[in-house]
Amino acid sequence: MTPLVTAAVLLAAVTHAGWNAMAHHITDKLVGFTLIAGGGTLLGLAAIPFVAFPASGAWPYLFASAVIHVVYYVLLMRSFRLGDFGQAYPIARGTAPLIVTALAAVFAHEVPDRWAAAGIALSCAGLTGVALWGLRGSRPHWAAIGAALATGLSIAAYTVVDGLGVRASGSSLGYTAWLMALEGVAIPAYAAYRWRGEFVTVLRPFAAVGLLGAVLSVSAYGLVLWAQTRAELAPIAALRESSIIVGAAIGAVFFKERFGAPRLAAAGLLVAGIGLMLHAG
Repeated sequence: MTPLVTAAVLLAAVTHAGWNAMAHHITDKLVGFTLIAGGGTLLGLAAIPFVAFPASGAWPYLFASAVIHVVYYVLLMRSFRLGDFGQAYPIARGTAPLIVTALAAVFAHEVPDRWAAAGIALSCAGLTGVALWGLRGSRPHWAAIGAALATGLSIAAYTVVDGLGVRASGSSLGYTAWLMALEGVAIPAYAAYRWRGEFVTVLRPFAAVGLLGAVLSVSAYGLVLWAQTRAELAPIAALRESSIIVGAAIGAVFFKERFGAPRLAAAGLLVAGIGLMLHAG
């Protein structure tokens, strides 16, 4: 985890929290995700003529990731529909790093050293603290929590699949462009079928916000994919989920959700974990 890789992943975390907040802001979640996923497809298609074609070994990962991302979008839409942004987002993102650590050890043969493992553990403790604080003062909404946990599992799955795929591709830009082109087709296609004859009319009022979200989404994941070619998967996954702190702050400022001292403490644990991962690097 060099300073450059760390900076790239932290920037990805901020942009990721931004596009998730935009998706949550659009009341009709299908509208939001149609614009974000469809916009990502358009950006990917526009980039394809200018980037390297992924190597043959990357294509099984690309197709698998595209399917997993569709599942992820569906689960994330359900999470946002059922729960508060400050609750659903931390739980969805906070469950992924430890699962990625285990999967990366099995499939990528990446076993973190003691410093990296301590950093990942501290970061996950901070992320869990943010998630639990989101449940404070209200009865648990188990359907929302279940959807958010399932979203976290899908995040862990595509993180490992894409980490292996982008390394096999020979080009992080090529892999990113083709992944965006493939993964974003399903949801707009479903929306077009559902809103037959009214597709453009339904989307037009939210087009600017949704397409900005698409730019942020593609930028965020492109940075992560590049980072995965330069560092191990588990520390990147833990560092990327610092977006939870940004998401909690966005929830407090824009959606009037509580932040509170426990979330500040959780943020402190996350920063300490990042420091240990940098020491490992």
